[in-house]
This record gives sequence, C-alpha cells and structure tokens, in this order.
Amino acid sequence: MTERSQPNIAIVGGGPGGYAAAFLAADLGMNVTLIDREQNPGGVCLYRGCIPSKALLHVAKVIDECRHAKNWGIEFGEPRIDVARLRSFKEGVVNKLTSGLGQIAKARKVQYIRGDASFENSNTIRITKNGGGGESTTFDRIIIATGSRPAVIPTLKLDSPRMLDSTSALDINDVPGTLLVIGGGYIGLELGTVYAALGSKVSVVEMTGGLLPGADRDLVLPLHKRLEKMFDAILLNTVTAVKEEANGIRVCFDGKDVKEREKVFDKVLVSVGRKPNSQIAGLDRTQVRVGDRGFIQVNKHLQTDDPSIYAIGDVVGEPMLAHKASHEGRTAVEHIAGHKVAFEPNAIPAVVFTDPEIAWSGLTETQAEKEGREIKVAKFPWAASGRAVTLDRTEGLTKLILDPASERILGVGIVGSGAGELIAEGTLAIEMAALAKDVALTIHPHPTLSETVMQAAEVFFGTSTDLYRPRR
Repeated sequence: MTERSQPNIAIVGGGPGGYAAAFLAADLGMNVTLIDREQNPGGVCLYRGCIPSKALLHVAKVIDECRHAKNWGIEFGEPRIDVARLRSFKEGVVNKLTSGLGQIAKARKVQYIRGDASFENSNTIRITKNGGGGESTTFDRIIIATGSRPAVIPTLKLDSPRMLDSTSALDINDVPGTLLVIGGGYIGLELGTVYAALGSKVSVVEMTGGLLPGADRDLVLPLHKRLEKMFDAILLNTVTAVKEEANGIRVCFDGKDVKEREKVFDKVLVSVGRKPNSQIAGLDRTQVRVGDRGFIQVNKHLQTDDPSIYAIGDVVGEPMLAHKASHEGRTAVEHIAGHKVAFEPNAIPAVVFTDPEIAWSGLTETQAEKEGREIKVAKFPWAASGRAVTLDRTEGLTKLILDPASERILGVGIVGSGAGELIAEGTLAIEMAALAKDVALTIHPHPTLSETVMQAAEVFFGTSTDLYRPRR
C-alpha cells in the first residue's frame, strides 16, 4: 500500500463497531468490504441485544407507570398482554434500524457480504457466503469486529426450551408463570424487569453479596429496594444447580440465607456474562495474539501484533459496550488512514436500563477504594429536586467524584428515572477536565433532572440552593 493509494480494507463483523468503522472508512475514500451473517449490518446489539431489549423495557415502563398512576388518582385496569403483537413491535423496531443501516451501507458504496470469514494469512481471508461457495480475497488491512456471545456455565447447561439465555429470552415466545434469573448483572436485571412487568413471578439469584457487582452500592440501593417489590425473591450469596422435570426446571439453592432449598420454575434465564468471539478460523495463520481470557490483544491504536490486522469491540476486552466498540472502530480506521490517533478515553459511560436506571462514568467510589485514592464525594438526593417530585420519582441520587486538591471531576454516578440520558454531561465534564466550579456555574434549565448535576457540584461547595448541607 503506497502512501497515496486508498487502502482496500475488510471488516469482519457488522455490529456497532464494525459498521461504524466501515462507514467512516468509506467516508475517508477507502474501498470497504463488510462481512456479516445477517441480512443487514447491526450485529448482536441491534438484532439480539441493546435495541430489542430497550424496546421491551419501554413497554415494561409503560405498564409500571400505568400501575403507579393510582397514586395520582388515576386507575387503569390490569393490562392484557398480546405476546404476538408485542413480539411484532419489537421485531419491527429491529427491522427498521437494520434495514436503515443496509441502505446507508449502499449509499456509502460499502460492499456488504453475507457470510463467514476465515483467515488464510495476514492479508487474505476466505469469505464463505451464506448460500454456499466462497472465494479468497486479499486486503491491505483487516479489522476484526466479531463481538461476543452469552457465557455458558457447564453445570447450568441443559438442552431444554425452558432454559433461556439473553438471546432466546428476547424472543418472548410466552410469559412464564415463574421465571428464575441466574445472574444479578445488568442483562439479567433488565430482562427480569421485562418479564415481571408482563406478569411473570421473577426470582433472581446472584452468587456475590449484591446486585450489579462492581457498581457503587449507593447507586444500586434504590434499584434493589424497587426490585424487592417487583420480584418474587432476590437471593444473594447463593449458587444453584438445575435439573429438568416434567413440569419445569427444578433448581437447588445453596446459601446460608436460603429459606427454600429447592423450587420448580417454568423457565430459567441464565445471564452470567459474555465471552469474546475470538475463535476465528485460520487466525493461527496470522501473528494475532489471543490472551488467556480469550480477548484479542491490541495496542492503543487497536492494532494487533500483526500490523495488517486490527481488532475492536467486545472481542478485545471490557467494558463490552456498543458505544465503546463504535469509538474503537473509528480510531482503528483513522489509524489506518495515517492520522495521529489513539483510543485513550478518560471515561466510558455505562447504563443499566432498569427502572430506576443506573448510570456512571469515570472513576467510581468502588474503584477509588480499591486503588487507595483520596477523593471527595458530593451527593444530591432527588428528594430535593422539584422535577423529581413532579414525576413522583424521588428515589434518585446524583453524585460527583472529585479530586480534593484540584476539585476536578473524576467520576459521575446517577441513579433515577432517565439516568442514562443524563450521564453524557458527566462524561463530557470528565473528558474536558472540568472542575466542580465549572459545572456549578453552568446554568441548567429548571425544572429538570439535569439540574441535579449542577446541584451536586453546589453541594461540594456547601451552597446548594435546594439542599442545606454546609461544607465541612
């Protein structure tokens, strides 16, 4: 590849990382081939993850708000669930977005090929199309964006339609009378929320001492309290074993606080994380190195040990988030184009789309404690927010993690209705090295939940208008 020529690149995997990379590469004048098994770009996120789950979570929130409305003097009858129509709505959302991406790919003259790719060497891949047949093509650069899949625990593996993972649970074939969710992470809690709203009696079992391990406890607490009312049971510090019977899945619980050692569930959802799709045919014919946990090793330019091959997204490591993959894809393409770039974010926001939502970005209190870092924490409870009171959702909290010497914002955490829509301001503040004073002096519209970010900064100085909390 000469300095002046436009590179011919292939991207293996059409998820948010893959299609973001493909579209930017096309915008920069490169010759782009995007390879994926699906009819259109989208990947797990659009077909079997982020998008369909959020469509169902919106439905769950509407159902919950209708039930909650009796507090305001408005009562509705119990909802009648049309599973087929609900599934059609969800699939319509997916089809609209994925077909739109297909049209964008054509408009950008990206060659989209349905099929699988295997490596013959560092620059040559064999593309086997879905309909059969294949051919080998040589590229100047190749980007691996193969994503991840649900993790499987051998002791919890049963070949039964009653056993669900995050993919099959989104199909919503029916609404089981009882559902056990194994795993108290964000995927399990989001899907558990959906099924509980639809009418299932949901129980959650988590082997650690709290839901959402790794998240700050003060952010998790309001969600835990709400889920205790929504779910049939939440079992912590508990492990399980499963066995299929004629009338369901018998689950054995092992934990010191377990009251019922065995119970039969109509269905069991196993949600214990995800594994990278790094077992790619022929990858051993390249210089690409895969680590002990299955992640492809890359540098800050997303380049592997093989200079012709890049890798992005879930396959290169945590956090396994669509927006991280998209930014990595753009970084990889810009590096291929010869730009001076590196993937070195100060903050990557994370959102749990339960109700209430939980969102955080940058340094957390949990991380600071592990690292022995000195921090200051400023919290603004939503009970003092006029907007939260009008919404009858005062259980929320907004907090800032600050450097005590410079007063720079190092992290932001929010729990409450719509927290995911608020966290971007916090992420920008961290990336721009904003100080608490910068946020406190930024005029926020009233009455909004976004004010709580400003008010948390005011709390740091002991001058919050709506909360009397003198600085010590």
